[in-house]
Amino acid sequence: MNLPLNKTLKIGVNTMHRRTEPGVGQWLPRIDELVQMVEQVDQLGYDSFWCGDHISMEIPFMDPLLQIAQAAVASRRLLFGTSVYLLPLRHPTPIAKQVATIDLLTEGRFIFGVGVGGEFAKEYEACGVPRNERGARLSEGIGVLRKFWSGESVSNHGKFYPFEDVRMTPPPAQPGGPPIWCGGRATAALQRAGRIGDGWFSYAITPQMYRDGLAVIADAAHAAGRDFATFGTAHLLFARVSDNAEQALDEAAEHLSIRYGMDMRKATKRYGALGAPEDVAATIRAYHDAGVRHISLDFAGPYERRHEQLERFANDVRPLLQDLM
Repeated sequence: MNLPLNKTLKIGVNTMHRRTEPGVGQWLPRIDELVQMVEQVDQLGYDSFWCGDHISMEIPFMDPLLQIAQAAVASRRLLFGTSVYLLPLRHPTPIAKQVATIDLLTEGRFIFGVGVGGEFAKEYEACGVPRNERGARLSEGIGVLRKFWSGESVSNHGKFYPFEDVRMTPPPAQPGGPPIWCGGRATAALQRAGRIGDGWFSYAITPQMYRDGLAVIADAAHAAGRDFATFGTAHLLFARVSDNAEQALDEAAEHLSIRYGMDMRKATKRYGALGAPEDVAATIRAYHDAGVRHISLDFAGPYERRHEQLERFANDVRPLLQDLM
């Protein structure tokens, strides 16, 4: 089957609060800092704001749902989403309540991106969840969310989260709950997106890998008898706009290497949109050609210069993509 994709490209920004790394001393993020960032993203005409999720990683990392709840007060227009939330680390029942609340607080401007993670094994150890159960827990957890979001009395007879006759209200603003976009690039993750997801949110893959992934998703959706009105497609893209491509790579790779605790230079070069506006726009076009309809820009590099990157992309790159919007 051919997945029904939106025709236009939407461009958003990834991560609200981040400390410049390497950081020194205690990090004290400020309300005004987040509000200023959200207002700038809104005023510059971006479409969305996304937050990733980790319990523990190499750098300080804040809870995405709490950040979005605060950010929603600063913008009445932006779409908000998680990119992606590691649902298997939590019991889905309280998460169903939190996400329903977020959907109400954002007045239905929310997409729930979910995934399994796993690159930081200590997260699973700390949460008491075996890593080899993460895929099965995610699949069952998605079903639990949708049951609760119906607003009706529901039961679940799965392996991990059994319960009988529970009703959760109020239901989300969006009928049936916000769209659930599944992350991941392994075959099992792609098939899950096709079987039970409303979309796919990718990370660290090339345009050709994205195109191939959509084919796997489409086959799984067809086998499951799915019938979509639309299927969401998104990609988190490392980006840095600069007149000097090598400098852009240096700055982005340095900070991504600190973030992930490994040498990220090759990955940054392979998966990033780096350099002159024309080069960044060409990379985004390649992803759009492969089927991506939502780009979430991760402006890798010194955090204190992020405002400059937001403006430069909006002023110099986005006009080159206007025909896709």
